[in-house]
Amino acid sequence: MKKLQVLLLSLALLSFSACNKKKVAALESELALKDDQIEQLETQLSLAQSTQASLLDRMADLSVVNKEGAQSIRKSLDNITQQYSFIQDLTTKVQSKDSLNLALVMNLKRSLSNIDDEDIQVEVKGGFVHVSISDKLLFQSGSSRINKAAYSVLGKIATVVNDHDEMNIMVEGHTDDVPISNSCTADNWDLSVKRATSVVRILQEDYYVSPERMTAAGRSEYVPKASNSNSAGRSLNRRTEIIIMPKLDQFFKLLEPVAVRD
Repeated sequence: MKKLQVLLLSLALLSFSACNKKKVAALESELALKDDQIEQLETQLSLAQSTQASLLDRMADLSVVNKEGAQSIRKSLDNITQQYSFIQDLTTKVQSKDSLNLALVMNLKRSLSNIDDEDIQVEVKGGFVHVSISDKLLFQSGSSRINKAAYSVLGKIATVVNDHDEMNIMVEGHTDDVPISNSCTADNWDLSVKRATSVVRILQEDYYVSPERMTAAGRSEYVPKASNSNSAGRSLNRRTEIIIMPKLDQFFKLLEPVAVRD
């Protein structure tokens, strides 16, 4: 009986040992599988971390690009705004100058209304007011001495320009192409300059136009109004033009372009 018990105990131990071995083997197999899964997950995590770092770097680059792009667009918009303001300001100034020219023309024509239109013309050319006076109204033929009758004409013009001291005056002498040479005058250049100087002197000394505002210029025969091939054309070309215009520093300032940012 005792032997039988020992035998049964031995069989039970063997059966338990075999069962444990199977369980251990199953557990080891399951553990190996888990290790493989962990290794795969670690690989996937490492790849995800690398991808995330790359994406963060790209986002940082895009942030810089977007910031620079936004700054560039902002500068462009500022420049457009400045240019638009400049155009508006220039338009306003041009309109103001046109209004002033119109007022000058009206005042001059009103003052000179009793003079024959063939002898004196008032018009706007190139943005400036031009008063064109025939030589027969101002001078004797071939002379730079002003007729006494012409003083009243120059006085009326002086009255108008003295009311606009923000304007400058250029007096231009013009001739036809017929050569002239005598003891007082060398050629048409000389005659045109002397006639312009005579007008400027009368405006300054007799009618108190500020000399700082005036320029005397001779154009000789080289800026004709009409053809010199006939007497009517030559008569039109012999003239003195009084040009009323903005002061040059103000005129150039008007044309200054707006400063554009880099």
